[in-house]
Amino acid sequence: MDPAVQTMIDNLKKNTGISLEEWVAQVQKQGFARFSEGVAWLKQEHGMGHGFANLIMHTAKQADAPAVSEDEQIAAQYVGKEHFRPIYDQLHKFLVGLGNDVEVAPKKANVSYRRKKQFALLTPATKTRFEIGLNVKGQPDQGVLRAITKANAMCSHQIDLAGVEDITPEVLDWLKKSYELAG
Repeated sequence: MDPAVQTMIDNLKKNTGISLEEWVAQVQKQGFARFSEGVAWLKQEHGMGHGFANLIMHTAKQADAPAVSEDEQIAAQYVGKEHFRPIYDQLHKFLVGLGNDVEVAPKKANVSYRRKKQFALLTPATKTRFEIGLNVKGQPDQGVLRAITKANAMCSHQIDLAGVEDITPEVLDWLKKSYELAG
């Protein structure tokens, strides 16, 4: 577990005298239709700060969600984009082979790769574009690498692929560089 999250969980119990699990049970009893309603209730009725209220509601939401395996999450990303699965499989094998400290975190739309921080994000973005997000701050656009200009981007740069043949030594070098910078 992320140390910052664990600290919040510990502080929640210390500050309120109630564990995270007990708060989640209280929220579930209320049966809020919307996430924001639960956050507002925790803040108004219990004087909680936004961070604690958010933590409780996210935990409650996860507890209510049906369990989905990582393999199922990844498979769902490629429905209608099956032609990109070989790209993912090849890049995944390369990325986990970079070191025994690589953490793999599948999400709904992508798979994140971390060391001390995220260094790669694999996303079957559209039916014609597979995106590799990288964190190589300060690098100019060059070759296949281009800077991401969105303010809330999770990565500093991106490489777009159309097929397995686009996984060149240059692409693998950028992945390795991003891994090294995250250590």
